[in-house]
Amino acid sequence: MHDFFNESILQITQDAFLLTGYALPEMTTIWQDVQSVISQAPLCNMQTPGGHYMSVQTASCGELGWVSDRKGYRYSPIHPLTGQAWPTMPDSLRQLAQSAAGKAGFADFNPDSCLINQYMVGARMGLHQDKDEHDFTQPIVSVSLGLPATFLFGGTRRNDKTIKIPLHHGDVVVWGGASRLSYHGVSSIKSGDNALLGMRRINLTFRKAG
Repeated sequence: MHDFFNESILQITQDAFLLTGYALPEMTTIWQDVQSVISQAPLCNMQTPGGHYMSVQTASCGELGWVSDRKGYRYSPIHPLTGQAWPTMPDSLRQLAQSAAGKAGFADFNPDSCLINQYMVGARMGLHQDKDEHDFTQPIVSVSLGLPATFLFGGTRRNDKTIKIPLHHGDVVVWGGASRLSYHGVSSIKSGDNALLGMRRINLTFRKAG
């Protein structure tokens, strides 16, 4: 899928990697497929167990989608607002996730969930662990579209020091193994205008949830 020579793979820490620009060759198809998913599964601001609403708008595709409400964080086979099953994960997205995971050394990744987070200017994501999944041997693959962001990547304890990683349109971050339960987040998105997505950032997070 990716046979160009100038791709760059940078190690963030043990078992965590940044693949700069990795999604760019397939970006037109990826963005079209993301828009198709959102048209079927509307983005919404999930409520946290504490009663607050997230600044990020969320949707999913695949067999399972990540949801949050006063009952807690979990995966569900249906959209919380429409009551319908999540859209099938497009082949372009699945192939990108599997290819990126393999490039980072995680073979045989088979995601069953793609979380789609939309960040408008000012939206952010606090430090958290991806720990609602059943199989921690499978990596996380995170794809950035649109406005740039500062990705915060820490250790397995909340108060561990974080690394600030600039992410740009088409960048992919893959982490697993010793870093699978690392805390991570996104600083507030700054104003800007991306040629393809406009004044927003979309993040695709692929997981093996079930």
